[in-house]
Amino acid sequence: MESSPSSSEASRRKLFLPTLVVASFASGPIAVFAALLLIDIGNTFNTSVGVTGQVNTAYSIAAFVLALLMGVLSVRFSHKSLLLVGVLLMTVSALGCLLAQDFTPLLVFYSLSGAGYAIVNPMTFTLVGEHFPLEKRPRAIGWIVAGGALAYVIGAPIIALMSGFGGWRFPLLGFVLPILLTSLLTAFVGLPSASGSRGISSDTKAHLSFKEILMNRSAVACLIGDALRSAAFVAILLYSMSFFRQRFLMPMELASLVLLGAALSYALGSLSTARLVNRIGRKPSTVFTALLSGILTVSFVLVPHVSLSILSMLLGSWFFGMVASSANSLTLEQIPRLRGTMMSMDTAVLNIGSALGTMAGGLSLLSFGYEGMGSGLGTLGIAAAMVFFLLAKDPTRPR
Repeated sequence: MESSPSSSEASRRKLFLPTLVVASFASGPIAVFAALLLIDIGNTFNTSVGVTGQVNTAYSIAAFVLALLMGVLSVRFSHKSLLLVGVLLMTVSALGCLLAQDFTPLLVFYSLSGAGYAIVNPMTFTLVGEHFPLEKRPRAIGWIVAGGALAYVIGAPIIALMSGFGGWRFPLLGFVLPILLTSLLTAFVGLPSASGSRGISSDTKAHLSFKEILMNRSAVACLIGDALRSAAFVAILLYSMSFFRQRFLMPMELASLVLLGAALSYALGSLSTARLVNRIGRKPSTVFTALLSGILTVSFVLVPHVSLSILSMLLGSWFFGMVASSANSLTLEQIPRLRGTMMSMDTAVLNIGSALGTMAGGLSLLSFGYEGMGSGLGTLGIAAAMVFFLLAKDPTRPR
């Protein structure tokens, strides 16, 4: 009679990590959808690419605001419930975009995906901190980071193919929504009900958690370092394909394959991090991979040959995947009882870093060309390594 509950619990434990990976994966396709189909959406609503692209601005603003709010919500509500709400918001977003008959409703509904992402992202890492032993957390974090990257590897060709058959709405119906509904179902079934922060219940304590984090030098260093590495990654994520197409006259078809290679390299890099973290520690692996990712960002715009430039960019993507996993592992352990608040603040600063990287990269590109853009943003990656090295500490290891 007692074997059934234990069997059910064992099955739930086996589903736990795949559930978090699916949630991370499901957060990506809506962003891939917008990146690929801005022109098609603009043609439907008679808006320019510049105007249509403001969906990403709305997404980022919503993500930033919700990430800050999550710092309070994460210490008051079940983390499983919050993750479900985040996936549900993204589902409503995709459905609203599918049915939108005007650009303004589409803009509003798309912003809900940013809000959903700001809930799902910190909760996946927080749940890892709650339910995995210390030595297994780096591997779990690596899989979660890889899940988000694989959304681009798998989602980009599927969305492009579907849009060719049925227009820009068809990928929402045939790919984005089914993935989100799958994530909603697996999260409901695969996550334990008792997943939440304990011991902090009042609004006063919730707000004090922000103060405690901001008074912790190592925690603040992790936030600053993450903002800098996020800004540096913009050189590859946003500007690299334009660089290859303009500097080396690379055809669009080849550039898309290089972009898929970069996303795959990022995913594999994140998966390869666990052994390094467990061997040399969270802080050294974060410093080492941040430094290399920054150096490779500088090098890919400076080397004169296209093959060497592509190789540098792919290696840079690999190390950005590694630093994403190792830095998340380090940040997660800063103040264990405030993991939800810490990871929510981290999501907020990652969005700030990406926005600043986009702005700084664009300005340096206008003034100094691609060499200035890559050198400037790559230097931010090197600066991130210095911040982690000088100011951060790993609470899981004796000094």
